[in-house]
Amino acid sequence: MLHFQMLASVVEGHIAQFINDWPVLDLLTDSRKLSQPAGTVFFAISGRHNDGHKFTSQLYAQGVRQFVVEEQRVQAQLKNYPEANFLEVKSSLAALQAVAAWHRQQFRVPVIGVTGSNGKTIVKEWLAQLLSPDELVVKSPRSYNSQIGVPLSVWQLNEQHTLAIFEAGISQPGEMEKLQQIIRPGIGIFTNIGSAHNEGFTSVEQKVAEKLKLFKQAELLFYCDDYPLLHQAVQASGIKSFTWSRTSKKADLVISDTTVAGAKTIVVYNCQGQKQRLAIPFTDEASVENALHCLAVLLHRGLPLFDIQNRLDKLHPVAMRLEMKEAINGCYLIDDTYNNDLAGLAIALDLLASQPQRGRRTLILSDLLESGVQEEELYRQVATLVQVKKVERLIGVGPTMQKHAEAFGGIGTFYSSTAAFLERFEADSFRNEVILIKGARVFGFEKIVQAFQQKVHGTVLEVNLDALVHNLNYYRSKLASGTKLMVMVKAFAYGSGSFEVANLLQFHHVDYLAVAYADEGVSLREHGITLPIMVMNPSADSFAKLRQYNLEPEIYSLELLEQFLLSSSAAAAPDRIHLKLDTGMHRLGFIEEDFESLFRLLEQHPQVQVMSIFTHLAGADEALHNDFSAQQITTFRKLSEQVQARLGYQVLRHVLNSAGIVRFPEHQLDMVRLGIGLYGVEATGAEQEALQSVSTLKTTVSQVKRIGKGETVGYSRKGVAIEAKTIATIAIGYADGYDRRFSNGVGEVIINGKRAPIIGNVCMDMCMVDVTGLEVKAGDGVMVFGPQLTLVELAQKIGTIPYELLTNVSARVKRVFFAE
Repeated sequence: MLHFQMLASVVEGHIAQFINDWPVLDLLTDSRKLSQPAGTVFFAISGRHNDGHKFTSQLYAQGVRQFVVEEQRVQAQLKNYPEANFLEVKSSLAALQAVAAWHRQQFRVPVIGVTGSNGKTIVKEWLAQLLSPDELVVKSPRSYNSQIGVPLSVWQLNEQHTLAIFEAGISQPGEMEKLQQIIRPGIGIFTNIGSAHNEGFTSVEQKVAEKLKLFKQAELLFYCDDYPLLHQAVQASGIKSFTWSRTSKKADLVISDTTVAGAKTIVVYNCQGQKQRLAIPFTDEASVENALHCLAVLLHRGLPLFDIQNRLDKLHPVAMRLEMKEAINGCYLIDDTYNNDLAGLAIALDLLASQPQRGRRTLILSDLLESGVQEEELYRQVATLVQVKKVERLIGVGPTMQKHAEAFGGIGTFYSSTAAFLERFEADSFRNEVILIKGARVFGFEKIVQAFQQKVHGTVLEVNLDALVHNLNYYRSKLASGTKLMVMVKAFAYGSGSFEVANLLQFHHVDYLAVAYADEGVSLREHGITLPIMVMNPSADSFAKLRQYNLEPEIYSLELLEQFLLSSSAAAAPDRIHLKLDTGMHRLGFIEEDFESLFRLLEQHPQVQVMSIFTHLAGADEALHNDFSAQQITTFRKLSEQVQARLGYQVLRHVLNSAGIVRFPEHQLDMVRLGIGLYGVEATGAEQEALQSVSTLKTTVSQVKRIGKGETVGYSRKGVAIEAKTIATIAIGYADGYDRRFSNGVGEVIINGKRAPIIGNVCMDMCMVDVTGLEVKAGDGVMVFGPQLTLVELAQKIGTIPYELLTNVSARVKRVFFAE
């Protein structure tokens, strides 16, 4: 077992403070994912967007006593950590990778490494499932394939495992050598080569060469030689290979025919001179290709055809993300069905723990299968996770969970099977709680999800919480040290869901939130949001609520200030307000002529505390208005100095919005306000590629029909078929927020990867699209906007801005929140 003193030699570091030679049991890089402080070593990694050193004091308070930090970062503060070990290194990330590489070398277990442009996670998950009857498999949790994810994956390896499968992804040259030293795969799978992460490489050839470095010591590499650049690079490398192909007769596995039959694909193949056929339980091309990679591995291992078919029949789609969605009685579900290993449980519990108290945190968990850990130790670890992540209600399903019920200290209710739980299920016993549902496939937990699921409109807005965090960190990376961040969650968080977004922002320690109206702020408080909240449009009838819920109004006129002061009680706590100055927007705000009256009122009411002074730039997103923006900023600086001088104390000053953060970084002052940029729209357009799409609006096809030449479609007969057409009706209309201006070919949607134009007028609850020549059927998914059909593009089509489209998505459209 690795201990702290030995850690110094493994990572070539210097012990800055030594208290005790504790064992190294867990590696931690994210302060939010602490599970058991004893034995945990925190690696304080300095990244582009975040600095782990900021969290050492927080983790110390939570009981962590072992830290790896970068040179000269915490030496002056060591006195604040009298009970902790500190190891100094040049790079905490390199130290983490060195520890994982050392750990890997302690085992001689066969390791399969998986890389490629697409399909890495699916192939890894399916291969682990297909080989589990013969092997005790350890694998990367979810898509842990990065410079941090790979070390954390490899650290799971223990003496019980007989096979390891780790995936590796890179985005620029030089990264794969580091991952190869950690994984050291003896067997490799190169899934394919595509356009993902092309921007990090000078050419596709360079990308292939870099990815191939994972297999420089591999004894065998599986790949499809239908990718010419990949095939040429492998042949030139001299790596021994097992190939499969649909076009080459020289491959080890030749696929001669694939035919869709119902929900399956019938594959005819020739391997080692034998012609065979089997069924893959998927029909889409990506899944078939992923399954053929797995088939190649199974055939090379010599499994008989009947056994291979039996295992393929049990394959199921892999949930690539954690989804959080509304359920009965004010509950939220975190649906992690079919992902049931210990590492996956820890990841899901992190999301559960990040939710503020709105009732109980509940976990419905099945037996954990094939963990590689002895039963007693396994459920002791699960019980520890349940306790640390503050689970208040546990429902265990399965005979093994029942057997180890005592490990959970009396918080659990246990059932022998899913059927036994559903027989006793009472919907009224679940109210206003967050419920994580996590089960092995054999337990059929989709039935439990259905029992909790609300019946809702089929149109959904998917909100990618990982993308939201990415965008937050992108803007944070542009801020000077000490600049605070206010984030706008008004208008239902730009349509994305105020509470869920605010909760994530609170979790990531932003400084302020801003809403439009008092009731938005009240709702956030009632859902457990404790951050300071500025209300931008307060009214006299909302002042009592503002004070009751500790909300801070924006005051923009003498009349509003007088009303606010009149509503104040002498015994009340200090009134915190924000002053808005009008420097040229001419919408709301004080002008210089108001100042004498403003100061007189404030002097007469010393209980009023001004928290910030701000203004709004009228044209920050366009270079055309640079001179005017500069004039506004100059005016604001002058006026804000006058205000601070008269107040006699310092307050926060902020002038920049999302566009201003990008275009005027020298004017960040004390705080900036992040709005539409957080949601994936870069207002200036100059750095749009740096952001990720947060919201995807989806619906379904209700019906498909043929119409003849000359027939018309929709109200007012606006859609005219100039030739025979195939028309699909989709379940979205202007009542859902799909603008009527998209009628008659202006708008498009994506169905099965193809664009289809709107035909006829958009109706209240549905609209029709022209799918002539496309393979479309009732029930198919439809993307209304998202990564492949952006808000920016759609807004340009109807002469508006992305804000309008995003905020117009109706409240009746279900929001589904997910994290990878």
